[in-house]
Amino acid sequence: MFRNQYDNDISTWSPQGRLHQIEYALEAVKQGSASVGLRSNTHVVLLGLKRSSGELASHQQKLFRIDNHMGIAIAGLVSDARVLSNFMRTECMKSKMMYDRPMPGSRLTSLIGDKAQANTQNYGRRPYGVGLLVGSYDEDTGPHLYECLPNANCLEYFAISIGAKSQSAKTYLEKFAKDFGDIDVDALIIHGLHALRETLQQDKELNLKNCSIGVVGRDHDWEVIEGDRLKAYLDQLESGSSTGAAAEELPQGEAMDTE
Repeated sequence: MFRNQYDNDISTWSPQGRLHQIEYALEAVKQGSASVGLRSNTHVVLLGLKRSSGELASHQQKLFRIDNHMGIAIAGLVSDARVLSNFMRTECMKSKMMYDRPMPGSRLTSLIGDKAQANTQNYGRRPYGVGLLVGSYDEDTGPHLYECLPNANCLEYFAISIGAKSQSAKTYLEKFAKDFGDIDVDALIIHGLHALRETLQQDKELNLKNCSIGVVGRDHDWEVIEGDRLKAYLDQLESGSSTGAAAEELPQGEAMDTE
């Protein structure tokens, strides 16, 4: 990936006006396994496709709890994601201690953008090689979905996908985006699974080991859906039956957290 002498550090511009290390960091996000986020008027759903380095290895973590009202999905370097998630948790704790209120999602993504930007203009540093999808629910403004990239761009979306083959998922999301606003959380999850399945290789299928689902919304603290509840959604995805019928069959109960 070596280009020329202009990619030795982050503070050197090429004659074409490019910062190559930022492009390398964005490429790391594109090479990571896919993550999908979508929101309705009441909930945000984040989904991640987990990779394993081998048959004997566990799958990487794709979803991180930040606070009761917030969680993230990642694509890229997991080590950088842990650093940023710890920073986000610290800021949420500061907000509760100083202002006695949860940290607004827009404020926290702005802080992440500032932190990422600092690494693009100081010699001796490198950009974070990870992209984040931040799902949050604010009591005043409702559900929000943000994308944060290594180039410090932080944008809000109704639905978005990042990582390998994310364009296939984006095509599906764009096709059905007009339906997301008024549907319930179970239908939203099924749409997310359809989009995530578009990023798979042809010989792969979603299963309990390589799929993660996180949900946060109105009267619904952040949780990661696993086990029997996840299996029910995957069975619904395979059967292709109506979402409303599947919602009646889904088992109830608390999901295990990833932390």
